[in-house]
Amino acid sequence: MRKFFIAVLMLIVLLAGCKSSVQSNKVKVIFWHGISGPLGETLNNMIGEFNKTHKDIEVIANPISSYNALSQKLMASIQANNQPDIAQVYESWTAKYIEAGVLCNLEDFMNADTTWTKDNLEDIYPVFLKSNTFNDTIYSFPFNKSVRAYFYNKDAFYRAGLDPNHFPANWDEYRSYCKILTLDKNNDGKPETYGTNFNVNEWQFINLLYQAGGTILDEKGKPQLNSPQAIEALTFLTDLLNKDKTVYLVREFEGQNDFLAGIVAMYEGSSVSITHMRQQPINFNIGYAPLPAYRTNKSSISGTNIVIFKSGDEKRERGAWEFIKWFTDTEQTARWSAETCYMPVRKSAMQSPVLQNFLKDYPQFQGIYDQLETAVFEPQISAWFKARMELKNYLEKAMRGISTPKQALDEMNQKFQAIIDEEKYLKNL
Repeated sequence: MRKFFIAVLMLIVLLAGCKSSVQSNKVKVIFWHGISGPLGETLNNMIGEFNKTHKDIEVIANPISSYNALSQKLMASIQANNQPDIAQVYESWTAKYIEAGVLCNLEDFMNADTTWTKDNLEDIYPVFLKSNTFNDTIYSFPFNKSVRAYFYNKDAFYRAGLDPNHFPANWDEYRSYCKILTLDKNNDGKPETYGTNFNVNEWQFINLLYQAGGTILDEKGKPQLNSPQAIEALTFLTDLLNKDKTVYLVREFEGQNDFLAGIVAMYEGSSVSITHMRQQPINFNIGYAPLPAYRTNKSSISGTNIVIFKSGDEKRERGAWEFIKWFTDTEQTARWSAETCYMPVRKSAMQSPVLQNFLKDYPQFQGIYDQLETAVFEPQISAWFKARMELKNYLEKAMRGISTPKQALDEMNQKFQAIIDEEKYLKNL
């Protein structure tokens, strides 16, 4: 009997050793990201599906509390030479990491991958491909990309005598709708409902700047944040707030909450805002629309891309590429878009059954997707990352009437140039 137990024990140890050996052969890819809430749930589900269908690779997600925290943690990891295998990054971060020499060139993986063809690259929306190309080389890949969008209360439109299936197509029409939808029902001088509300948002201003025909940098790399078009864009916002008084300022998610409460009839947010709003009941017929246009219908994309950090381990780097390739393939990017309202990476995804079914349920969302055809992207330089964070303070001064739009943007443009000059100086040390 004793010999039997010894034999069984040895067999258990042997099997455990075999299991450990099998597990040790699985390539582990560490992924740092900043996605949470319902969006994070979808991401976790898709990572789990990838791991199940790729027996030799395991992606291990490490969610970080915010994108600012992610940026700080990535910089610290690079300094300690202990970065993850893959991570979400903005274009301006990528520029820094390329200078530091810590990123893999993704074209090396594409060229070595027999399943990757030229057709795959041509299927990516041009704006995404261009924004991930640095000095003619692809160093990052689009991951969770979004556009600005409008959500509106169709019932409020109807009650105000407006067509509930028509959203303002241009700035003038939008301004008139704000006036019609701002109602002081008891004539006490304080409207009970407003056309919309704004938080101080750099992305909103950047879109208006492009629509007015402006740009952030000129062809020589000089800041253009105080151009006539930029001043016109900011004046459009300040007039709605301080002259027409059909809009009021809010903080963060207050604007979304007031929209759901029926206090405002229109709400501008990210395309993914609806995913958060659906976490609670929506007690009215909701409409979806692209941004009103002006001189152009350009709008700026936002959201992060994904990069592969150099590790010296070819298996981990190839495993990271396999995940990126899988996640951004037609089927997966279509599912990601339908479940989160992030934009699909590939043009072919728009013809996939999952997105076609999504558009049958929400046909107005087509106009939001169509913005990808004329979309632009923000500067890739690392100086823009610093300047963009400063921009909010100057926008708020103008929107609260502390400065004129011209004064605020003159100061901001000077600040942006100083940041660019400082970075050039530091590079030359």
